[in-house]
Amino acid sequence: MRLKSIGAALSLACLCAASASAETVVPLTFADRLAQAGSPLTVGPEGFSGPGAAILSDAVDASRYVLIGESHFSREIPAFTTNVCRLMAPGGLTAMAVETGPEAATAVDARMRAPDREQQIADFMTTYPDAMAFLNSRAEGQTVAECAAFAGPDFTLWGLDQEFLGVSGYLFDQMLASAPGPLARAQIEALAKQERTATQAALASGSPMDLFLLKVTDATLDAAGKAIDQDGGDRAKALFAALRETRAIYQASQSGRGDPNGRRARLMKRTLAAHFDAVPQARVLMKFGAFHLYKGYNPLGQRDVGNFVAELADGEGVTAVHLMVGGAKGVGAGYNGVGRPMKLYDFDATTGKDSDWRKDVMSARPSGMAPGDWILVDLRRLRSKDMDDLTPEWRELILGYDLAVVAPELSPSTKLGPPDVR
Repeated sequence: MRLKSIGAALSLACLCAASASAETVVPLTFADRLAQAGSPLTVGPEGFSGPGAAILSDAVDASRYVLIGESHFSREIPAFTTNVCRLMAPGGLTAMAVETGPEAATAVDARMRAPDREQQIADFMTTYPDAMAFLNSRAEGQTVAECAAFAGPDFTLWGLDQEFLGVSGYLFDQMLASAPGPLARAQIEALAKQERTATQAALASGSPMDLFLLKVTDATLDAAGKAIDQDGGDRAKALFAALRETRAIYQASQSGRGDPNGRRARLMKRTLAAHFDAVPQARVLMKFGAFHLYKGYNPLGQRDVGNFVAELADGEGVTAVHLMVGGAKGVGAGYNGVGRPMKLYDFDATTGKDSDWRKDVMSARPSGMAPGDWILVDLRRLRSKDMDDLTPEWRELILGYDLAVVAPELSPSTKLGPPDVR
């Protein structure tokens, strides 16, 4: 009895002590947890270094699919992507999938290993103004070339998106090169003549509304489509279908009717699925605007191509890692018209009253970090059952991406092509 009484007393004392201890534990704030999940990352010309490099390297090494959701038109994020290629290449890198049309990507793929690559792409863009998005950036072209060099001769570039606004002339030339029959040829040549006139008008005005793709009537395209169906051949039919799909997406976006974002996402999924059918074991790096690569629903309410890859990886029993990469401040760039310089604007996500995930990350930087170091946040460490107190932006980011990387500053890339001032 005495031993039992002593044991009971000790148990009660331990229980009380544990209870008292539990009462004094203060849960970590989100800012504290964010600081614990962050690691400095140095992005150098020869690769990554610093504490964040090991986390990034492990995640990339374990993944068949590596997805980089970005802010467009910078010099720094392409340099980051080059280093990801450097990590992937030893384990095999089949392709890089990009937010560009398939035909435009094929044109760059054919030139990316040439010693005069930049001049060739500049000449292409002079001949076909506004025929591609993003890959006419000097920084993007350099990344593609370096990734091809790291990965080897079998590496290819996959364009998944619709073609860009000024692509019509290039598509017509490709159709004519495919040796269509006389009925189709006559229609394609007539369209090509209209396209050249429209391009000159668009270059003069700077307005994409003057380009053939948005100016031509459906009746004109319907008539051409009938002839191309009769004797155009498979290649011309496929190219004409791509032109009409591109036009439909831009028209829906311009009018605000229909579902242009969903239609675009479905197109990218179909195109990617066709590539995977052709190369079932492909190991792929993907680089798109950040909204496209979320797992689940993205902030636009779409299950975009990033979710498609996440589900595909689950079904295959392999891993996909999703990286969000942005800048804390700097100079951004965007489309500014046909044959015009990119529109430049200053941004600083660390100031202002509005909540921004980059502002929170920069606030959580360790005090001893070098000013030029990037910061990598392992979002997987922030997932929990209770995220109700977080902002919607943080909840979406934590569930939609695995790693978030912030550069201290971004600067704009420059375009390849015709002179920007006419």
